[in-house]
Amino acid sequence: MKSLSFIGAVVVAASLSTPALANQELATKSGCLACHAVDKKVIGPAYKDVAKKYAGDAGAEARLIKIVKGGSNPAELHWKEVTGGMPMPANAHVADADVKTLVKWVLSQK
Repeated sequence: MKSLSFIGAVVVAASLSTPALANQELATKSGCLACHAVDKKVIGPAYKDVAKKYAGDAGAEARLIKIVKGGSNPAELHWKEVTGGMPMPANAHVADADVKTLVKWVLSQK
């Protein structure tokens, strides 16, 4: 019984530490890191800067999902100084569930 408890604790700990790496892998696979990086501006803003700018904003997730989907969105204007006004291209190849996962991951950056 003790070994089952230990195994359960290990599985829980592993699952809690995996999302950060898994979501960076999803960002790479989805092509996000061609224009973004976690800690520095590339073409688009650094993910840490996005998280900082939207910290405490209850509507941030929904707005960022629209931006990732592509097209013009008022939230993009907040990044005009970073992107030079270049809009985010549409990412139709990324599944809706993956977009939501990526946005949550971006907003969790410290």
